[in-house]
Amino acid sequence: MLIKRPPDIRASEITDQKFYRSRREFMRDAAAVGAGIAAGALLGPREAHAAQKLAGVKEGSPLSTSEERTPYEHATGYNNFYEFGTDKGDPAANSGRFQPRPWTVQIAGECAKPGTIDLDAFIKPHALEERVYRLRCVEAWSMVIPWVGIPLGDVLKRFEPNSNAKYVAFTTVLRPEEMPGQKRRVLDWPYVEGLRIDEAMHPLAILAVGMYGEALPNQNGAPLRLVVPWKYGFKSIKSIVKIEFTSREPPTSWNRSAPEEYGFYSNVNPEVSHPRWSQAKERRIGEFLKRETLMFNGYAEQVAGLYSGMDLQKHY
Repeated sequence: MLIKRPPDIRASEITDQKFYRSRREFMRDAAAVGAGIAAGALLGPREAHAAQKLAGVKEGSPLSTSEERTPYEHATGYNNFYEFGTDKGDPAANSGRFQPRPWTVQIAGECAKPGTIDLDAFIKPHALEERVYRLRCVEAWSMVIPWVGIPLGDVLKRFEPNSNAKYVAFTTVLRPEEMPGQKRRVLDWPYVEGLRIDEAMHPLAILAVGMYGEALPNQNGAPLRLVVPWKYGFKSIKSIVKIEFTSREPPTSWNRSAPEEYGFYSNVNPEVSHPRWSQAKERRIGEFLKRETLMFNGYAEQVAGLYSGMDLQKHY
């Protein structure tokens, strides 16, 4: 029997898009995850990065989500870290030569106490917290990861930013001999990112030194990375060597590379599509069907006030 439909109803409204497209996408993503895990080395991701347990980690943060955690093998085998390559499996495969110790971070700009700090000595006085956060990427995939770190605001306050400090800029290490992706002009290296200072001081933003109770693997941003859970993943810059307080909005790598696609704010917003794909749905790694993308990645109650009165279509 031939069933006709009114011309103003799209096919995607009759048959949900997740049913007629998700199988192909799922097979593609599943293959990529499998390849990424395999690329982590035959011994597996934990052995590949010589796992180091972190002592004295405070668990059970009220800021954590209760959602099921992404398996460790997926979180460490399926990554965006272009310094080690553009494919999802490249970071696990190509980061073995990277040396995350010793590590220093330069603090500069509009603050009373600039200088250079040794990471290990600096974090000792801090109590490490485990926070289970969602991570959402622009390619419409997501994970739930137990990060271990320090509230970013607590760290920044120690350097006493002055009244001119309106933004915080971050820079990734530049080591092309250890990070082979930096030998290709995929982006303008080193990778840079930034936040407005009130975003940086928000309790949800953390500097992570570990995940799953262990020190960060190289492919996940060892030894120090930013985690800003209400923004797309590329805002959470990895392997940080410089933090600078600035009076003006700092440049950011993806905005500089493709400003029509990547704005400075990069908040998770299902109502603003990427020019080449929709952000309305996402696929949690390991799941078959897509789910609705949540405003601010599900953290709207905590962070929406930061953007009161702003046009989030314009300031994307």
